Amino acid sequence: MDLLIVRHAIAFDRDRNRWRDDAERPLSPAGIRRARKAAAGLKKLTARPERLLTSPLLRARQTARILTDVAGWPTAEEMPELSPGEPALAVLELLSQDRGKLTAVVGHQPELGQLLGACLLGGGGLLPIEMKKNAVACVSFTGRPRAGHAALTWLATPKMLRALR
Repeated sequence: MDLLIVRHAIAFDRDRNRWRDDAERPLSPAGIRRARKAAAGLKKLTARPERLLTSPLLRARQTARILTDVAGWPTAEEMPELSPGEPALAVLELLSQDRGKLTAVVGHQPELGQLLGACLLGGGGLLPIEMKKNAVACVSFTGRPRAGHAALTWLATPKMLRALR
């Protein structure tokens, strides 16, 4: 299985007066524009995943929706395991039940960096990997997804993706 790990696009800054619940903080207009351009580049870079899983937070759902609309990816399924604060190993457990060839996840930092580290090194993913907003990593597993059993296939910054469109 190949796994695309996508960090959500640029959201508005935290503001408790506008969004009492940070889960409802949306993408900014600039974030939406850049995400659409990055999705167009991503469409040229990789095949369409069979499944798209997203964090239930609004900014991740909006990013997933852009990937569906622009890149032609499937409609996203919300997964609480991709919420902030959830352990990387919970996401890998969820993915281990997936029999598809290509799956994509949309989520948040630092959890996605920890997921990437767990895929490559095992354990708790303690390698500090910082993914920029709207960056995408692709890892490849031989067999079912398990910690420490992936190889990094590629990593694309949002600027690289926007340049591909």
